[in-house]
Amino acid sequence: MRMKLTLPDNSVRELPKGSSGYDLANDIGAGLAKAAVAIEVDGMHQDLHDSIEKDSSVSIITIDSEAGLEIMRHTLTAQVLARALKNIYPKSSLAIGPTIDNGFYYDIETDESISIDDLNRIEDEMHKIIESKSSITKKLMSKKEALSIFKSLNEPYKQSIINEAEQQEDFQLYYQDDDKFVDLCRGPHLPSLSFIGPFKLTKVSGAYWKGDSNNKMLTRIYGTAWNNEKELKKYLSDIEEAKKRDHRKLGKEMDLFHFQDEAPGMVFWHPYGWTIYRQLQNFIRERLDKYDYKEINTPLVVDRKLWEASGHWDKYRENMFITEIDEEHANEKRVNALKPMNCPCHVQIYNQGIKSYRDLPIKFAEFGSCHRYEPSGTMHGLMRVRGFTQDDGHIFCTEDQIETQTGEFIELLSGIYSDLGFQNFDIKLSTRPETRVGSDETWDKAELSLESAIKNLGYPYKIDDGDGAFYGPKLDFVLTDALGREWQCGTFQLDFNLPDRLDAEYIGEDGEKHNPVMIHRAVLGSFERFIGILIENYAGKLPFWLAPQQVVVASIVSEVNDYALEVCELLKQKGIRADVDLRNEKIGYKVREHSAKKVPFIFAIGKKEKTDKSLSIRQIGSADTKSVSLNEGIEFIYNQNKV
Repeated sequence: MRMKLTLPDNSVRELPKGSSGYDLANDIGAGLAKAAVAIEVDGMHQDLHDSIEKDSSVSIITIDSEAGLEIMRHTLTAQVLARALKNIYPKSSLAIGPTIDNGFYYDIETDESISIDDLNRIEDEMHKIIESKSSITKKLMSKKEALSIFKSLNEPYKQSIINEAEQQEDFQLYYQDDDKFVDLCRGPHLPSLSFIGPFKLTKVSGAYWKGDSNNKMLTRIYGTAWNNEKELKKYLSDIEEAKKRDHRKLGKEMDLFHFQDEAPGMVFWHPYGWTIYRQLQNFIRERLDKYDYKEINTPLVVDRKLWEASGHWDKYRENMFITEIDEEHANEKRVNALKPMNCPCHVQIYNQGIKSYRDLPIKFAEFGSCHRYEPSGTMHGLMRVRGFTQDDGHIFCTEDQIETQTGEFIELLSGIYSDLGFQNFDIKLSTRPETRVGSDETWDKAELSLESAIKNLGYPYKIDDGDGAFYGPKLDFVLTDALGREWQCGTFQLDFNLPDRLDAEYIGEDGEKHNPVMIHRAVLGSFERFIGILIENYAGKLPFWLAPQQVVVASIVSEVNDYALEVCELLKQKGIRADVDLRNEKIGYKVREHSAKKVPFIFAIGKKEKTDKSLSIRQIGSADTKSVSLNEGIEFIYNQNKV
């Protein structure tokens, strides 16, 4: 019996049933067979030597492809790193070893301490394993057989994974030539260790088994791998650059903010940091005004009744800060929550007064303070906090207005991103999640409406299955920073559920009551996280209009302090954020200190400058100074202060 295998170019190869991916590659050409590492069958990745039993759409995966790199990383962690760890720490227990963006990790339980200093030793052992160029063989086993093997090897975590699986057959165990090492893995793996490219172990951390703090803490070894040395070196260089740009490091150097244990995940904004925050907020406010948003403000603490009505109490309660009030003289106990989002409160404002179809769309905006309980292990500087402010907005409109509102929002977002230095972004259409409110019919309607809008507007997008909000599908807008890292920031969420749940209505042309469509939208996402992104993107050297200190006027000798103060005052009169440094320190010291704080311009004032009524201007990142007249200098700086 033969089967038809359809290739990506729609050509068809006929092979005997039971032929493998390797057989197909060899049938196409010896060169392809040599480069092949796996096969995609009807959209599923399989090991190269797995048999194919029916007519299928297939694609050969080569080592130099994106999928091939992913499989190489998977093999490297499951077959090389895991084995190296067992060789060095024989009493350790293996847990899991998945791939992640740009790399991989493996979790183990061990009584021995593993630090960053041990990574070179582990790498050396990995290279020894790779030098064997062992073939990798998959064996399918029953649940009973797999349990028996890992019980004999004293691997409790592998036993746990097997016991929790619903399947009874076809557990995948992977071996190398000497059969001395085995790991349980979903695969696929490389056919041989000879395909392994350059790699580097990068860090060590702790991680709870299954991410649950009630479970044992495991040791996690991270690594990265690439197809060639050039790619590896570039990635490692980017990592080092990212460390230099870390917003937490720069935030301290620039005196912007801090965190402390008494308020975990809450930002203490310092004057300079708060200046950035306010400038960014004013910038967003001006843009919202141009698009007819009406700014509102809603309570921080709201009774559970509203969260129950909205569905958040049922679907989101574990992430909410709950407060119980039992006042001494109160007649009843009240259960409140700090708002994790603003949307139910915005509906309450919409519901004040009767609305007609002629009133729509209605656009509300709020710089809304929100609080969400994030596990302590997930918090990361400004990027993941418990208290944050959203540049939140909600549009109440008819179904016929969805496409227009989608286009206007993308126009608004594009302009803001461009002025902040991000010229390009990607769009993802996120569909219904497993945990959600509303019927499938409502979700079908919402997803079709949103996809039709983005299609008709002509914007390219990708589908992100299952990542929608719990009340509706959404568009996510992903930025790429100076280091090529992606950040999901903006969002545009279509909601047919909440208006119905909270009795939001308008009178239609037919004289009947209808629920409006509610669109949840944000451009930045949160001010805290976006400021962190900006700091890292610009390495602290923010655009002039956004810099917390725009100019420092630094005296060289005390005799010119009066002139330095005069210059500073003139700058302030022009709306420039200027400070004066009159300390009895050498000018070189002052320049280095203010440069470290990323001040865009430093005016050095000496006797000559005072006599000539001139300025000596030094711009950050330049070793040169520019001598200009006082009026020219003030005008030059003034012209910089534009978005």
